[in-house]
Amino acid sequence: MRYLPLTPEDRKSMLQTIGAKSVDDFYADVPEAARLGGKVEGLPDHQGELAAERHMAALAGKNRTASEGRFFVGCGAYKHHVPASVDHIIQRSEFLTTYTPYQPEIAQGTLQTLFEFQSQVAALTAMDVANASMYDGSTACAEAALMACRVTRRKRVVLSGGLHPHYAAATRTVCEAQGIEVVQLPPAVDDELALKDAVTDKTACVIGQSPNVFGTVTDLSPVSEAAHADGALLVSVFTETVSLGMVTPPGEMGADIAVGEGQSIGNALNFGGPYVGLFATNQKHVRSMPGRLCGETVDADGQRGFVLTLSTREQHIRRDKATSNICTNAGLCTLAFTAHMTLLGDKGLTQLAELNHEAACALADALEGVDGVEILTPRFFNEFAFRVPGNAEAVLAQLDELGVIGGVRASRLFPGKKMDDVIITCATECTTEDDIKAYADALREVL
Repeated sequence: MRYLPLTPEDRKSMLQTIGAKSVDDFYADVPEAARLGGKVEGLPDHQGELAAERHMAALAGKNRTASEGRFFVGCGAYKHHVPASVDHIIQRSEFLTTYTPYQPEIAQGTLQTLFEFQSQVAALTAMDVANASMYDGSTACAEAALMACRVTRRKRVVLSGGLHPHYAAATRTVCEAQGIEVVQLPPAVDDELALKDAVTDKTACVIGQSPNVFGTVTDLSPVSEAAHADGALLVSVFTETVSLGMVTPPGEMGADIAVGEGQSIGNALNFGGPYVGLFATNQKHVRSMPGRLCGETVDADGQRGFVLTLSTREQHIRRDKATSNICTNAGLCTLAFTAHMTLLGDKGLTQLAELNHEAACALADALEGVDGVEILTPRFFNEFAFRVPGNAEAVLAQLDELGVIGGVRASRLFPGKKMDDVIITCATECTTEDDIKAYADALREVL
């Protein structure tokens, strides 16, 4: 039995009211090539619940998790150890049963957690203030570009050649829909000079990344100086939060806005999500910041309490006055981030970062010892790019057959950019000496 709440007459009346000929009119802006011409091939019209469960279980069984074998993939999503205590904390009933904390008198636990999260992100990035999270790192980057345009009242955004292509694509989609010019610099392992030279008096912001998608750790201070000299802002992006335990944070490099991905802390890979976007800025720009902000106050009895201090999303105020059209945040992922960061503390984060860097250095040394391999990244944290003799896609496929997931081919991220022989690989605290030896031996066999 199917439940169809609308009759054909109901639908016809609704379409007439809004002036549409058919439901297909709603998809006029979707390119024809992106639309299905009929049913999804291979899917039955309907199945019983038991049959559907068996089918989905069979599909899920084809997946391979990051823990099954040697795993060296990074590029914006990282395999880190998440303590069992984090999972226990986020499943406590007071967190599982709460939703949006509009009523502070019954949501103090959630509000305090968000306040602690903001404090942690501000400290990590060396910025004045952080919001109560965003969807993920890529949409946070896009929101940062829009914010910079609001602050400077300009409509030109410059993207680094080392910015993760997914972040660049999200930013381009959001900006160009609002008439903002987006200048994308060519892919480059290290493009600090090019990014600095691309700034003009028409630029709203330059968006740089450190460590960038090739793993290069870059001092963005000269870029910040060049941007500020022309009245533009610097948006500093990071995809690996653990790196902030070692590298210079965005605020100390003169960033006006810092955005990134928080998945590394408290959140497993989960086959691609959900993740959590981090967003921080300077105090003077706080009212232009998207999302919402939790603040500390006192109640009528003088007791400490927490409230939503700023909430400038379109669901709360008029759309034309809103700083963001994103109407949710990654609350559970935020909670996991805060729990894990609290357990780590400042010293723990530094030690974790050191373990990551040591593992990456050991991996680089081992791979460089393989004939024909050339390490391309000059300064890295826990991931780097290297060149192989031959086709990277073929090399990775053969490594896979030997039980090693060797990384991400650069040509997948930058198609048509003559990077067919480049692999981006990563090592974390989860990478063992045996893993590294197995990778080097397998690569030597393949090459």
